[in-house]
Amino acid sequence: MGGEPGRDPASRPGTAPPLLIACALGIERFALRSGDRGGAPGPVTVVRTGMGPAHARRTVARVLGEERWADAAVIASGFCAGLAPGMHPGDLIVAEETRGPDGTTPCVGTELLVKALVRAVPGRTVHTGPLSGSDHVVRGPERAALRATGAIAVDMESAATLLTAREAGRLGSGPDARPVAAVRVVVDAPEHELVRIGTVRGGISAFRVLRAVLPAFFEWHRSLLLPRR
Repeated sequence: MGGEPGRDPASRPGTAPPLLIACALGIERFALRSGDRGGAPGPVTVVRTGMGPAHARRTVARVLGEERWADAAVIASGFCAGLAPGMHPGDLIVAEETRGPDGTTPCVGTELLVKALVRAVPGRTVHTGPLSGSDHVVRGPERAALRATGAIAVDMESAATLLTAREAGRLGSGPDARPVAAVRVVVDAPEHELVRIGTVRGGISAFRVLRAVLPAFFEWHRSLLLPRR
């Protein structure tokens, strides 16, 4: 799709900056790469980081350190655990910000992503709010504690991915900072805890939703051509 690290995307005048979609697992990458690839306004790559914040930081920093991807906008995606009662596998999470031990990263274009996802995946509930980061799988009382902070979902890579993206390269942290976003699909929730992704109905449902999100990502990508306020 669009290109892999190591290939020159050859950006054309008038196109959006490159887009890097980062996920942790092979099954997530497969879902994202096998979705509808039409409509990308610029070079796109889907990178598997490996599980956990350390792997996410290392991989994202490496890719953005390459000249051809240095200006890329970044979306963290894949599966997550929902924290709010009433969530179901296949629900979508659009982060307003990501929270981790090293800080909070605000996301760009949350409202646009919500509208685009409603069109791309009709019938699925889209939740917005803070997305918390963890260095391990969170269950039981830990989930309740995170929910008490206002977080609506948790995963192990998004916070590290977006913070690293904001800190990497030449784009800085001012008004021209690198655009970042996080979109996750709930694979388990308080009333629907799963043991292994893909072995039960909820995991399959989440996989199918993840395959359908690319048009929304590309709409967000196109919006970067517009002046940001």
